[in-house]
Amino acid sequence: MVAGDVSTEPTQAESDQVEFTAFHPAHKADPYRNYGQVRQTRPLCPFMLGDIPVTVVTRYADCEAVLQSDDWVHGYDAGISPFREGNASAPRSFLRMDPPDHTRLRGLVNKAFTPRIVNAMEPRIRAHADRLVADARATGTLEVISEYAAPMASGTLGQLLGVPDDVGASLRGWALAIARGTDPDNLLSEDELAARKKATLDFHRYFEELIAQRRAHPTDDLVSKLAAARDRDDALSETELLGVSSLMVVAGMETSINYIGSAVLTLLRHPDQLALLRERPELLASAVEEVLRFDPPTQFTMRTAARETEVGGRTFQRGDGVLLVSAAAGRDPDAYAEPDRFDITRFHGPTPARRHLGFSVGIHFCLGAPLARIEAASAIGALLAGSTHLELAIDEGELVYLPSLIHRALATLPVRIS
Repeated sequence: MVAGDVSTEPTQAESDQVEFTAFHPAHKADPYRNYGQVRQTRPLCPFMLGDIPVTVVTRYADCEAVLQSDDWVHGYDAGISPFREGNASAPRSFLRMDPPDHTRLRGLVNKAFTPRIVNAMEPRIRAHADRLVADARATGTLEVISEYAAPMASGTLGQLLGVPDDVGASLRGWALAIARGTDPDNLLSEDELAARKKATLDFHRYFEELIAQRRAHPTDDLVSKLAAARDRDDALSETELLGVSSLMVVAGMETSINYIGSAVLTLLRHPDQLALLRERPELLASAVEEVLRFDPPTQFTMRTAARETEVGGRTFQRGDGVLLVSAAAGRDPDAYAEPDRFDITRFHGPTPARRHLGFSVGIHFCLGAPLARIEAASAIGALLAGSTHLELAIDEGELVYLPSLIHRALATLPVRIS
C-alpha cells in the first residue's frame, strides 16, 4: 500500500465481529444494511438458525451458483437436510422436492398451467385493479394491504383455481398461516404452530371437496386442468393435487400481497422514480423487475450439499446447509451498478441489468412468474393511472412488518389517494 493510502478493506478481526442479525426484530424495517455488512466482510457467514448450524450466503455469484448446481438439493427425501421441513400435516409441494420427483410433478403441472391460461386472465386482473382504485379514490384513502393487495391476490387466485369470491377471506387466512409455516419449526411459537395446523386442515377440507367436484364436473379452471393432466399413464394423485394447490395459494396470495405492498412503499419513498413512471408508462415492466431486485417479497431460500462441493472458495461436505439470501444478492455491487439506488430503468432497453433472483433460477425457477408479472404490472399500473397523487398516510416509523423470516411482509400500508 502506498504511504498515505487508507485501506477500506476490513481486517480479519473486524470481519469476525460482523454477525448476520437480519432476523432480529429491530432490523425488520431495514435488513439491507446488515446484508451489506455481511456480504462485504463475511460473504459466507456462519450462523445458528435456531439450533441448526448453517452458512449464510450473500453474494450474487455464490447464490446463483448454488441455485443452478445439482450439487445442491433440498435433501429431505434423501435424509441429508439439516433443516426441519416443517408442517408435517401438509402434503409437500414440488417446491421442496428434488429430481426425479420434482421433474415429474413440475412436468405434469406445466401441462395444465399454460401460457394461454395466464394470458387470458390479464384483462380481468386489470379490470379488478381499476375497480379497487376507483373505490379508493372516492374515499380518498386506501389501506394498500387489506383493501388493495389482498383483494387483488384473492381475485386472481380465485379466477385461476375456480374458487368463489366469498372464499377469498378464507384464502388469505390459510395463506398467511401456511406461509408462516415455511419458516423452520424450531423458530415458531406454539400458537403459530397450532394456527398453521388448523389452517392446513381447513385448507385440505375445502380443496378435497373442490378437487372431487372438478373431477366429476370439470370446468376451465386450473384445478380441473391439474386433475386431468396426464403424461402417458401418469397423473397427479390426490395428495399431490393438494400439495400443488397449497403452493399456489401461498405463492398466489401471500407473495403477491407482499410484493404489491413493497412496490407501493418503494415508489412512495422514491418520488423521482414515481414521477418518471407516470411520465413514461412504458417503464412499467422494468419497474416490476426493479422492485423484485430492490426489495423482494421472498428474502431467503435454503439448500443442502448433496456431495462434497465448493462455493465461493469454501469446501462444503454432504449434508451441510446454506441459507441463500437472494435479497442480499440483489444489492451486490459486483452484480449491479449502484445497487442501493432504486432505478426503474435498470431492466429496460437493449442492455438490461442481469436477471435478479426474485423468481429464483435453475430447476426451481418460479412456475408462476408470468402470472406474477401480470398481476404486479396491473396493480401498479392501475394505481398510477387512476390517481394523480399518492402519499403515505402515517409516519414511516409507524410501519410494521409481520414476523415471518423468509417473507418480507408489511402488516398495513395506509395511503392518501386523489
